[in-house]
Amino acid sequence: MNVKDYKTQLQGLCCVEISGESCANCLTLMPILKELCAARPELRLVHVEADYSTTELMEAWDVVKVPTILLTDDGEIFARCSGFQPEEILEIWLDAKLEEHKASKQ
Repeated sequence: MNVKDYKTQLQGLCCVEISGESCANCLTLMPILKELCAARPELRLVHVEADYSTTELMEAWDVVKVPTILLTDDGEIFARCSGFQPEEILEIWLDAKLEEHKASKQ
């Protein structure tokens, strides 16, 4: 899948979780992200598997390690977090970036 295909799927506010199937930190992070996004109904969680089929996408999004979390609005990235983060830190980061983005649109 290429960047254009993904951008059409990323309508509205999305939390894009990019991970690899053999990454222990990625496997630990996914249920945490599901819970955090479920508590924020305006935010949709989208999973992207980092593999050979998504190489073009990873390059376009400048993803150099997994896990990487991107916050997007209609396909445009407005925040990025790379590497594993504890749940408390991730929640603070997520809320701060969503608030900053909301304020920038007013």
